[in-house]
Amino acid sequence: MIFTGLEIADIRFPTSRELDGSDAMNPDPDYSAAYVVIRTDAGDGHEGHGFAFTIGRGNDIQAAAIGALRPYLVGRRVEAVLGDLGGFWRELVHDSQLRWLGPEKGVMHMAVAAVVNALWDLRAKRAGMPLWRLLARMSPEELVDLVDFRYLSDVLTRDEALGILHAARPGRVEREERLLRDGFPAYTTSPGWLGYDDDKLRRLCAEALADGFTQIKLKVGADLADDIRRMAIARETCGPDIRIAVDANQRWDVPEAIRWVRELAPYDPYWIEEPTSPDDVVGHATIARELAPVRIATGEHVANRVVFKQLLQLGAISYVQIDASRVAGVNENVAILLLAAKFGVPVCPHAGGVGLCELVQHLSMFDYVAVAGSMRDRVIEYVDHLHEHFVDPVVVRRGRYLAPGAPGFSSTMRPETLAGYAYPDGPVWAATPPTAAGAVAPVPGRGAATSAPGAAAPPPGPGGVLP
Repeated sequence: MIFTGLEIADIRFPTSRELDGSDAMNPDPDYSAAYVVIRTDAGDGHEGHGFAFTIGRGNDIQAAAIGALRPYLVGRRVEAVLGDLGGFWRELVHDSQLRWLGPEKGVMHMAVAAVVNALWDLRAKRAGMPLWRLLARMSPEELVDLVDFRYLSDVLTRDEALGILHAARPGRVEREERLLRDGFPAYTTSPGWLGYDDDKLRRLCAEALADGFTQIKLKVGADLADDIRRMAIARETCGPDIRIAVDANQRWDVPEAIRWVRELAPYDPYWIEEPTSPDDVVGHATIARELAPVRIATGEHVANRVVFKQLLQLGAISYVQIDASRVAGVNENVAILLLAAKFGVPVCPHAGGVGLCELVQHLSMFDYVAVAGSMRDRVIEYVDHLHEHFVDPVVVRRGRYLAPGAPGFSSTMRPETLAGYAYPDGPVWAATPPTAAGAVAPVPGRGAATSAPGAAAPPPGPGGVLP
């Protein structure tokens, strides 16, 4: 059996119409996916689906980068690649000429993530298991074979990683049963987008409490007076016992971050997320020291496992926020989970974007069952947008993710979505021309629209918050 095709699509959603996803650095995002489908001649009907998440302009560049990886896969033997995904990962990431475009960061690294994640989706489908369970049932030796320890060995060696995984083996069965019974804790960002008005903020905070969430997150960083007002509204609505995290999306210099968060201190922010440049490891350490006991969280724009290593070495973060498509896919996220376990830092994934909730739930659930062995202080971000476009959407009930049971990585989009939201010729975009800036012009009112007026939206799936 060989790989016969790697197909790519530029899929975009006009979320900027209602300012869903808006924050201090990204005021008009159109949630998008450079989407890949991997096909084989196996005749079993299984395909591998993956994507790199972007927010609109440049999604075509990301798609082209994925296309550059086609020759590495098409024509190769299926069993050889799927049986050694650690080796295939190293082959892509260490290619001498592609590596020059990073190294190990940016558009090319995210292209590797899309392809690697699609291969894991295919492998899990062929095994008849959801990805979290497939990973959790691999041996420690198989798991460490996925990891590239280059640049990590001063902090985490292969033997140390094996020790972490062997120490987590007792209780795996009981933890899996608990996960299936109780789900995994979630927090919601849905109330907190910066473009929402005060009435919508109050309403969505109240709805989050009613849905069972014990933590919400607000975007901050554009205007201090507005942030103080919005934090006061959220705290008044939520009461003193609900955690309110804040997220600056890299807006500030180090001194400004310290000053700004101190102004928000009367409203008890639980963590400050991305307070400054994701590359400024020392800056994060300074902010952490000056703002304690306010916690520091970052990761959605951290380029690779090496930067995570440094953040952990310097005690610069209280929470590791892995992202399913920013670093080079499942393999590199396994390395980051092991680093976090070595330093005893909880992993709370970023999931604000199309399909990211679907992916990261698998990584957190694997972490719980087979690596960290704990749910303490761990939550997965939840954003109630665009899940209806996936064949196997997330299900969140009473503030907890329910463990997915369908085989694969939950990354497969519905065929009608791939047709309807293809950019620029799909019917949604034909009915909703972009502005000169490349984003959809906002319209009066606020809401969670995901398609243009008059456009046929895909049928809703079973995802979302359930009573």
